[in-house]
Amino acid sequence: MPRKRDRDEEGRARNARPRDGLGRPLPYDAAGVERQPEGIERSPAETVAEAQRLLGEGKPFHAHEVFEDAWKSGPKREEGLWRGLAQLAVGVTHAARGNTTGAASLLRRSADNIEPFASEAPHGIDVAGLCRWARSLAADVEAGEHPTSAAAMTPDLRAADTVE
Repeated sequence: MPRKRDRDEEGRARNARPRDGLGRPLPYDAAGVERQPEGIERSPAETVAEAQRLLGEGKPFHAHEVFEDAWKSGPKREEGLWRGLAQLAVGVTHAARGNTTGAASLLRRSADNIEPFASEAPHGIDVAGLCRWARSLAADVEAGEHPTSAAAMTPDLRAADTVE
């Protein structure tokens, strides 16, 4: 008999399998990494701090969820910034999973999406530095010269002179 689809509280299809730090589904009985709650509205500073923590822990898939919440709940004028940062985290996820084509594509797309914000450094985010970092990592991924650990690919999201 086929297995019924997992559903969330609202009845939408949602895979209930635990996931690892890179977001890959694990067997139902495995111990996984706690998922990021979805739909959380954070301040920009909280978003950046939480995403930085998750990236540093080697959980870029989960950092992407944090950026996605900001993208969906933030002001329309910042949509490209948060979408681009979510893409950056997914690019790191793909690089750590060994998907070089997807990683390079998403890292470059990320840089393209956040680049219009480079002159502002919104919320203390080092947009110009992240653009350089993402494009450099994309080239390294394509050349097979990148770290395999997600934690080793952690960018510094904040400008050096950012005051908390």
